[in-house]
Amino acid sequence: MQGITPFLWFDGNAEEAANFYVSVFKNSKIKQVTRYPEGAPAPAGQAMVVAFELGGREFLALNGGPMFKFTEAVSFVVNCENQEEIDHYWEKLTSGGGKPGQCGWLKDKFGLSWQIVPTTIGRLMSDPKRAPRVMAEVMKMTKLDLKKMEDA
Repeated sequence: MQGITPFLWFDGNAEEAANFYVSVFKNSKIKQVTRYPEGAPAPAGQAMVVAFELGGREFLALNGGPMFKFTEAVSFVVNCENQEEIDHYWEKLTSGGGKPGQCGWLKDKFGLSWQIVPTTIGRLMSDPKRAPRVMAEVMKMTKLDLKKMEDA
């Protein structure tokens, strides 16, 4: 088990969310589903905790109830090698009710925030002469356009 594991709080749809994420990312799987027993504060048989892997990284999802919601204060970055990967993850994660944001950010249909970015963004933004032009282009975008970023 990895030393630090993201633990995500859902309101009744943790298993649905885990299955969705596993369908989006390669090298992913549901590892274990622990269900609420009779007499618990949730319906018996509903998933309580879902252990799953995304891209080989472990995550846990809890059906904890309506008390807490996701915010942009926590997001997951998906590093993409090319525009095809950016397009793939953008399309999949915004499907079914997800919402595009600015500068490569989006919220999926469960309200979790993601940043879909090219692996070259660090190089593009580290050049002090180029960075202002790249930033100006990025600020105009929702889904990132790698060619426009590289041409800036």
